Amino acid sequence: MNLTYHRKGDYFFPNLILEPEQPVQLGKYGRMRKEYLREHRSGTYTELLLEGRLNRHLAEVEETAYDYFDRLTSQMAKEENVTEALKAENQMEWVQRMNNIRDRADEIILQELIYC
Repeated sequence: MNLTYHRKGDYFFPNLILEPEQPVQLGKYGRMRKEYLREHRSGTYTELLLEGRLNRHLAEVEETAYDYFDRLTSQMAKEENVTEALKAENQMEWVQRMNNIRDRADEIILQELIYC
């Protein structure tokens, strides 16, 4: 690594220029991961930010989380027999059970992907 310096008064400062990251549109999980890294893993957050990999990391976490959420909800719904037939018979029960499944899937994602 070849560094150059500039002089300001009696001090020499390195000429550091960060390459701009591509902006990404973050959803729920990406924003939660960013906040978690900033508050609880400041070293990792700073490293990713300085290396220009933060947005890419957040986008990957977001994509993985939404894919995992879809797989978990469909798997749980199948295991618990929450089907379109139940939706046609008793819509309120279907909504209650699907909300329960979504909440559990969301909790799993937070523990396994976001807050780790």
